[in-house]
Amino acid sequence: MATIPLKGSDRAPLSGSRAVGPADPAERVQVSVLVRRRGRPDLRDRVRRLASGDRSVGHLAREDFARQYGAEPADIAAVKKFAATHGLSVIQEDAGRRTVVLAGTVAQFQVAFGVQLQRFEHPRGAYRGRQGVILLPQELDGVVEAVLGLDNRPQAQTHFRVQGAAAKHKAAKPVVFTPIQVATLYGYPQATGQGQCVGIIELGGGFTPSDLQTYFAKLKVATPTVTAVAVDGGQNAPTGDANGPDGEVMLDIEVIGAIAPQANIAVYFAPNTDAGFLDAVTTAIHDTTNKPSVLSISWGSAESTWTDQSMTAMDDAFQAAATLGVTICVASGDNGSSDGVTDGGDHVDFPASSPYALACGGTSLKGSKTSITSEVVWNDGSEGGAGGGGVSAFFALPTWQSDLQTTDADGATTSLTMRGVPDVSGDADPETGYDVRIDGTDTVIGGTSAVAPLWSGLLARVNQLAGKSVGYLQPVLYQNPQALRDITQGNNGDFYASAGWDACTGLGSPNGEAVAALFTTTSGGTTSGES
Repeated sequence: MATIPLKGSDRAPLSGSRAVGPADPAERVQVSVLVRRRGRPDLRDRVRRLASGDRSVGHLAREDFARQYGAEPADIAAVKKFAATHGLSVIQEDAGRRTVVLAGTVAQFQVAFGVQLQRFEHPRGAYRGRQGVILLPQELDGVVEAVLGLDNRPQAQTHFRVQGAAAKHKAAKPVVFTPIQVATLYGYPQATGQGQCVGIIELGGGFTPSDLQTYFAKLKVATPTVTAVAVDGGQNAPTGDANGPDGEVMLDIEVIGAIAPQANIAVYFAPNTDAGFLDAVTTAIHDTTNKPSVLSISWGSAESTWTDQSMTAMDDAFQAAATLGVTICVASGDNGSSDGVTDGGDHVDFPASSPYALACGGTSLKGSKTSITSEVVWNDGSEGGAGGGGVSAFFALPTWQSDLQTTDADGATTSLTMRGVPDVSGDADPETGYDVRIDGTDTVIGGTSAVAPLWSGLLARVNQLAGKSVGYLQPVLYQNPQALRDITQGNNGDFYASAGWDACTGLGSPNGEAVAALFTTTSGGTTSGES
């Protein structure tokens, strides 16, 4: 049978890993197959208009989107026929998400996709992996856009830091804020998020309802309604380790719940693989039950650790979110301009680097009551962490970032030619961190993991006040930079803060009332938030 390589599927072993033998041929595996969407030219035009700041194009209902831009039944049928030929089971199909989930053995998938799966050992844990490209039969050429899950290496990392790790770098005494205090310092508009749902993506760990009740009672805030949504077998599974993924889950819920206590919170739990991550995102975006208007993502890894097919598929999902009016807030990473890659170069974190994600960078914040006394780039050195930011090596320069530049230590500027990260920022320094409760223990956490839910909570308030979803808001923010607090001091390694946008803090931290005004006023043309 003639086969062709799947574009963008080339995979290399995880850096620092070692092949130790073939994968067990009898091991059961689930694989997500993503097919092309119908109506792509029309969708691209809608997204292009949104990216230009034209909000008159409006947002689509999820059901209408699935009908206009979902998968063709014939394409789903072609994948199911291919699966049957190779003895693979179809355990899920979703035309709106364009996803068919197949199940079978390692041996069956190796034959079906022309790959050799091996066992690898790595300091972060053993995994099943592959090298090279995935092969498709000619009849699926152009039909299938991604095949994810053959490789189950951990795809992403959390972006939080516990207070104390960088204490030796700080001359000042550590500061602790509640999320409500941070929101007050940033001048968030008065609202509760009522009528909104905020989705959270989690790739491990879990939450304990009793901890949430204790935490919100301490804040004198009603405990929000939190729903766990299982994706690809993921589930709410607390580990009992406050320094593990539980810290991420609880931080995200508690920041959003404190700022928008009357918003519903849907937590989408999935395995930490490329397939799990994408399936969690598409499940949330197309969820017709919970209908999140904002999605908070505090997981990611350097672009260089992803396959092209994975980044393209995730970016496409975010474009779908833009047409549905769902805002995607993503942490930009905690390892400065290198993003933790040890090749001496500059790297940015994905999925924050997607132009359709609101990339959230980090600052160090000081203030009292309603007054900010200082705010600079968060950078506690290699041990303490620094806000991620820089220039994408994969995504083209969006129109709303034209004429911007990065600044180096000498004050020299370089014009952006690719997507710049981040877009916005907020308090991320663990030494000016957030008071949270994890696994029965009160602790203080920072990292850009706190900034994605910080902005998500703000946007839940704004959506409530506007009476509609603001959705893909980057074009509006870049047209109105005065709505943010410009951060002009500090660096994240190779990039330095400067007046206007920079690759450390983006446009700056939120001036909540001013951000809300961009979407709640009825005058001002394309900045009015009309949809």
